[in-house]
Amino acid sequence: MKYIEIIANNSSIDTIKKIAEYNNAVDFRLGIDCQDDMRQIRLLVDDKDLQKTLDSLQNTLAAYPTARVTVMAIETSFTMSEKIEDKKITSTTEARQSLYENVKKNTKLDANYFTLLILSTIVATIGLVENNVAIIIGAMVIAPLLGPNLALSLGTALGDTSLMKIAIKSLLVGIFLTIVLSTITGLLWPYDLKISNEILLRTYVGFDSVLLALASGAAAALALTTGASSVMVGVMVAVAILPPAITVGLMIGSLNFSMAYSSLLLLVVNIVSVNLSSKIVFHIKQIYPRSWFEKNKAKQAMRNYILSWTITLLFLIIIIYLRNKI
Repeated sequence: MKYIEIIANNSSIDTIKKIAEYNNAVDFRLGIDCQDDMRQIRLLVDDKDLQKTLDSLQNTLAAYPTARVTVMAIETSFTMSEKIEDKKITSTTEARQSLYENVKKNTKLDANYFTLLILSTIVATIGLVENNVAIIIGAMVIAPLLGPNLALSLGTALGDTSLMKIAIKSLLVGIFLTIVLSTITGLLWPYDLKISNEILLRTYVGFDSVLLALASGAAAALALTTGASSVMVGVMVAVAILPPAITVGLMIGSLNFSMAYSSLLLLVVNIVSVNLSSKIVFHIKQIYPRSWFEKNKAKQAMRNYILSWTITLLFLIIIIYLRNKI
């Protein structure tokens, strides 16, 4: 979301108001009326509507050389009638509403999500079959898989079932699309895929895989709550999820179902571990709803989710132990 401050001639107010309405401005306010027949006007617009709004303003105000338009980024904006997850901002924790907005915007199943997912899958698949680590890491930078995982954990912490549903849907759709695309590649690839060490690495599940995924999820949640950049953490989470998902598809496409099962087990272990550790971090950071009733309800739900994820992970660890022992 962007804040647009406009200093324009009073005669332009009606036109600017129509521009705001046409471009779905979140808010429109008239500010200070200056003595030189100029007026301060303030708009709130979504990022997707920003360029259209600026183009319209520029066309309208071109005849007024003293007019000025200033654009500023906004972390959080809400009205008092909305459900606010406010929290005192400290040196270690951002406001809940800011966390919520940052996570939710990266979970939408829109054109950007699908485009980034398809591109990252194509690039990572090439890196895996060519046994090229640099290409795989490059694909992880653009892979949009951090958002859904963190949204699932944050939705649990806040007791927001709608956010949890969106997160689960985005994650499942993303993984399904990745497996489908890589399965097609596996069917068409004319060479032996098992000669690639990078692919073989994703068909082995060990206790180190669990530790890596746990560390990735915890680091992602910690980076989010402290306001630090989560780009590198996003790479870690993507590495834990995207390559195993691609390997599942490649092995299915090459009719190697035993190795596909091993890759699928690694994928499930990584997803469970990332979500478990991020939930624990949100719990430790006391990311709860505001009201007493919702807070206690969310705390209980969080404990139940952590317990269920822990039991699931322990079950998967037992499977790993038995497989490696055999």
